Amino acid sequence: MMEKSGPALEILLHRLAETPAEFLAEPRIGKTGTVHVAALVNDVLALHGQRASLAALEHFSAADADVRRDRNRLALVMIALWLLADDWFVAAAPPQSQVLHLLGSVVTELAQAGGAHQFVEDPDRREELVRVTLARLDYRPDGETLAQATDRLSRISGVERKRLLEASRVAEQRAADIRAALARKAAEESADKWSRE
Repeated sequence: MMEKSGPALEILLHRLAETPAEFLAEPRIGKTGTVHVAALVNDVLALHGQRASLAALEHFSAADADVRRDRNRLALVMIALWLLADDWFVAAAPPQSQVLHLLGSVVTELAQAGGAHQFVEDPDRREELVRVTLARLDYRPDGETLAQATDRLSRISGVERKRLLEASRVAEQRAADIRAALARKAAEESADKWSRE
């Protein structure tokens, strides 16, 4: 994660701060809203030189969407798409699977932590969205080492802190399982040795 050097952080923060009104409009859900988010996802992927399958776009479709459940998530997808339409991302053309993962489960987690428009209006939330976007696409801000980028991301993002804690918990559990398996094997070998003697 964050193995590659990306663009300057300030450029992307400025872009988010200048998000045009069209990307802050209401996502179309049922008979409300104006922006068809699935079409917008398809347009940005086309900018990256990629075509999305209908199945991939289904997560962003309003067909099964619920205004209360999905409005904030789809609004944040639109803001993330504005970020991904930046010339730097267009030139980099990150893999579609990473972009869809970012727009899917990662944006869903971020949307649960706060209102979508906070990621434009609040400087800390802007930095969180930029850093999470870069990290999930395997980039770190230009001029930062991997350690610096990891530290700054974990300090500013509650979602990232949660992910790191979960990864740490899984690693500790795996280590405990290995220790237990080794102890069982040693006990079995010892018992086998005693039964032979």
